[in-house]
Order: sequence, then C-alpha cells, then structure tokens
Amino acid sequence: MAKVCVFTADGFEEIEGLTVVDLLRRAGAEVQMVSISNTKTVTGSHNIVLQADVLFEEADYSKMDLLVLPGGMPGTLHLGEHTGLCRLLQDFAAEGKKVAAICAAPSVLGALGILKEKKAVCYPGFEEKLIGAQVRTQEVVRDGNITTSRGLGTAIPFALELISQLYGKEKAREIQKSIIFRENL
Repeated sequence: MAKVCVFTADGFEEIEGLTVVDLLRRAGAEVQMVSISNTKTVTGSHNIVLQADVLFEEADYSKMDLLVLPGGMPGTLHLGEHTGLCRLLQDFAAEGKKVAAICAAPSVLGALGILKEKKAVCYPGFEEKLIGAQVRTQEVVRDGNITTSRGLGTAIPFALELISQLYGKEKAREIQKSIIFRENL
C-alpha cells in the first residue's frame, strides 16, 4: 500500500487537494491530509472548512512514498513559508522520492531549486517562479520523481498520473473508468 501526504494550509485550493486524496484512496493508497497550521481545522481558498488527519509535527515521513502540494492562494504562500515542509520537500527530491505539486504550488518547488533542469507546468502567470525549469503547457508533466500540473481543471488527470506512478497504468485506467472520466488516458 502506497503512503502519501497531501499538505493543507489555510487558503489551499480544495478541489486540487481533495481530488488527489479521494482518487488515491480509491486506488488503495493510505493518504494523510497534513495540516501545516497549528490546528487540524483548515479553511480552503473558497471558505470550505475541513479536518486534516494530522498536524505536520505528528506525521511520520520516513515511510512516505509521495508528497503532494495543492495550489490555491494564499495556501501556496503558506506552504512555501513553512520551514519544516520546505526542508522535507528538498530531502525527498534529493533522495529521488516522489514529489508532486499542482496549480500555483509548483512555485514552491521552483523556489527550493527542486525544478532545476526539470520539465514542469503551473497555473498560468506563475511560470517565472518555476526557477530553472523547462516550462511546458501540458495538463500534467512528470520529469523523473517530480510531477506538476496546471490547476483545478487538471486535478483528475494529475491524480490519475500519481496513481499510475504508484500502482501502474492499469490501476489508473480502472479508477478513470470508475469515475467516468475521459476514455483516453
């Protein structure tokens, strides 16, 4: 069973975070929603309040297979300001472990130097924040252990790509079919 952390902060984009959590759980992953705040109650960018599973300090990252950053504002800014999370992302990337970000959140990876010489995408207007990246325009881009995506409208393809990486293309197609999403993947 794959183990995944999806990080939440006040002002995160709810659909980007919850789509990943939902589809990965459907695929069989153990997904923890991790709050980087001092409370498990997190308010998204559209005032949807949710309860994270654990606080950042409570999670055990040693057995995690994938770290995911949803976008949204000001959630992305909060993620990028969290020293512990930034250190964790750099360590994961340096060890070749999977790191993924969607919408504005790839800018956090860019600021940390994680995207240097990697192909990456982001929400339009954030391209200059993908420092050192080879910026693309596809819905989802995987370059080695780093996966990025463009925004809310690409949340399902993003989650399906992560499932494919963790469980294979057949599992991703199975989930895709079960949610009646596009016939071609």
